[in-house]
Amino acid sequence: MSPGNRRQFLQRLGLATSAARPWPAMAHGLPGAAFLATGSAPRPGGAAPSSRRPRVAAIFTVLRFRSHAYNILENFLGPYYFNGQLTDPGVDVISFYADQLPQDDMAREVARRFDIPLYTSIESALCGGSRQLNVDAVLIIGEHGDYAYNARGQHLYPRKRFFDESVAVMRRANRFVPIFNDKHLSYRWDWAKEMYDTARAHRMPLLAGSSVPLAERRPPLELPDQASIEEAVSIHGGGLESYDFHALEVLQSLVEARMGGETGVASVELLTGKKFQQAQAAGRWSQELVDAAMRAEQSMRAARQPRPTTGVFQAKPKSTRPPTPAGPYAISVQYRDGMRATVLKLGSSADRWNFACRLRGEDQPRATAFFNSPWGNRGLFKALSHAIQEHFIQRVEPYPAERTLLTTGMVAAVMDSHAQQGQRIDTPHLQIAYQARPWDHFREQGATWQVITAKTPQPTTFQPRPFSELRR
Repeated sequence: MSPGNRRQFLQRLGLATSAARPWPAMAHGLPGAAFLATGSAPRPGGAAPSSRRPRVAAIFTVLRFRSHAYNILENFLGPYYFNGQLTDPGVDVISFYADQLPQDDMAREVARRFDIPLYTSIESALCGGSRQLNVDAVLIIGEHGDYAYNARGQHLYPRKRFFDESVAVMRRANRFVPIFNDKHLSYRWDWAKEMYDTARAHRMPLLAGSSVPLAERRPPLELPDQASIEEAVSIHGGGLESYDFHALEVLQSLVEARMGGETGVASVELLTGKKFQQAQAAGRWSQELVDAAMRAEQSMRAARQPRPTTGVFQAKPKSTRPPTPAGPYAISVQYRDGMRATVLKLGSSADRWNFACRLRGEDQPRATAFFNSPWGNRGLFKALSHAIQEHFIQRVEPYPAERTLLTTGMVAAVMDSHAQQGQRIDTPHLQIAYQARPWDHFREQGATWQVITAKTPQPTTFQPRPFSELRR
């Protein structure tokens, strides 16, 4: 079934209205019509669907192969596998805003093929070209694209601008709808705090953060409720800031449920070069925990396809990034309740996401590796998309926004420490206390990778599964 027949197919299922609501012509010359729906097919792993499928505006930096917009939207414009079950997204993307349209842009072609208006402003994407808010949720994907770096080496993605322009429409309408913000809230702490405060002031459900905590854990690891954690390590193999954030989210997603709940972070310190070597020799972190975390990765013997070489992997940005640490480095995190943790960058691997901790009274570490998928990090976005969709449908945050507020502050402190030659950064502003709640039902448990294997061809064009597969 061609994507253009999506509406007709859903109408036969009773999931769409009998007639689409017309939309004005789009600025890029792409004809389109809004898609409104009145019901929802069952969603494995989620709560009961609402009576109407939420209408979503997708606001993104760039849509090209393996960009975050690509990885997320392929799970919004067709069914996808989550925990081994083919899952209806349960929501309808009815508008696009693309901040950049590079030579290898897919946004215009995808908008045309899926009959989704592509607008030249965020306001128009939320209002359908009118002055009235016409969506029930906003999907903000501010990752990838050609954006500058500041002197600290922070990538100046426009997430705060995307958020502010979306909220401005909601203020005018006096109606506030759920927002998802991909990755950390902003490169600036004050902006991130303002985003969080705005959401809370208007009772607007806010979901943000990394896809990695939702990955399958190999071996399975579930920490006891109210565990007393003495020390923890989180290990990645990527770059400064971008992958540090993911590793901090992995760390926080596991330690936030410790005894007493989360109370915040007292200080953050980046250790590179000689400082890293001296800290390692001095035992600033447990080598036993590091070894346990790395063994978990080695023992899972993950089968993955080779990393693609097109799309984001071949894009040559015009912006030049300031120098970043060469070789391994460590981020020392001191929590307010006395727990200590370390994020380590070891080696060079986009697939490395490892964790280990020691509980009080236990001799042996507890450790796991997060398996992204046979398609590398692309597979992480299936579970993330499911969590976002439940956030939009139920209007309830799947896990606390405070988690990502805290990790946003931590990664900003990392970059401050980097700019100050590794000085410890005290973080009294990160006195962020919250109680974790169960969220394991949003995680991939591994069944999907029995369906999608290393032998399954990975599409390189934008080809979501057709909705007709839901009837098989």
